[in-house]
Amino acid sequence: MSTASMAGHLRPFKDYQAQHFLWEVSTDGRVATIRLNRPDRKNPLTFESYAELRDLFRDLAYASDVRAVVLTGAGGNFSSGGDVFEIIEPLTQMAMPDLLAFTRMTGDLVKAMKKCPQPIVAAVDGICAGAGAILAMASDLRLATPEAKTAFLFTRVGLAGADMGACGILPRIIGQGRAAELLFTGRAMSASEGHAWGFYNALHAADAVEAEALKLAQSLADGPWFAHTMTKTMLNQEWAMGIDEMIESEAQAQAVCMATKDFRRAFEAFADKRKPVFEGN
Repeated sequence: MSTASMAGHLRPFKDYQAQHFLWEVSTDGRVATIRLNRPDRKNPLTFESYAELRDLFRDLAYASDVRAVVLTGAGGNFSSGGDVFEIIEPLTQMAMPDLLAFTRMTGDLVKAMKKCPQPIVAAVDGICAGAGAILAMASDLRLATPEAKTAFLFTRVGLAGADMGACGILPRIIGQGRAAELLFTGRAMSASEGHAWGFYNALHAADAVEAEALKLAQSLADGPWFAHTMTKTMLNQEWAMGIDEMIESEAQAQAVCMATKDFRRAFEAFADKRKPVFEGN
């Protein structure tokens, strides 16, 4: 169990020391950037980076400063997925119990991304493949460059498209038929397709996409942050609910938000004809 989980209390993350990727925090501490940083190999994931990402996203529930996260890659690519020699080759030598432990661990990363309270904005350029495509899929918002190529290419290595929640999450983003095509064929989805299908929220030039992602993340961080965490929770929880349960859950969630000081701050700012300053409580 990680230190933050054991402590069970809020603490700042501005001084977090990442071991297997880069971690940067904005001056005000509200926006963190996770940068996959093996550009010579198109930023592949390893056993260690999977585990550290999982633990970090779990621990961000205890962050007293970070309110939004940008996820990106170095050197003009997002991520090429699991490293061929550091993950794929060892997996071919493992027995079933170890393989299941690995696939559960990678799935836990997606769960952690979905459960962490901060909105996650992916800034995607170049190659976004395999587990890299899953990281983009598991983010809450996605911006890309026209050069981005996104491929759920598990079938190309003899595996099912059912990886890290892809068969459940991807159809909810782009539709069942389109998801089926990508997961069966493993072909790359172009940036224009991804934008038209709703996978990408917007396309930006390569020299602007990260700045736009940071701008979007900052706007979320400066907004009614507590309410944003409720929105993210409801977006994920309501997948498994019937319409009556959805409406009741949202009634409860909205009543909780109405009890916050941010709700009153917004009203008072509107009445005074000024911009509200939200404090997340």
